[in-house]
Amino acid sequence: MTIGGSIFLIAVGAILRYAVQDEIDAVNLETIGLILMIAGIVGLLIGLFLMTQARGRGDVVRERERPVEYERRDPPPR
Repeated sequence: MTIGGSIFLIAVGAILRYAVQDEIDAVNLETIGLILMIAGIVGLLIGLFLMTQARGRGDVVRERERPVEYERRDPPPR
């Protein structure tokens, strides 16, 4: 789940929980809204954690921009 998707779930959950006044038989919209908000928060935390982990690994990859076989080497002396 992306960070944008998590924020979307939080927003839809908040709308269902606090703004919708309709009632549907056998469906509690406040509970569904709370579940969506919790799922969005968990997804947001996981997404942020994975993003920080990937950023840390990216620094190691950037130490060497090009593979060794593509480096220009001087010809051997004659």
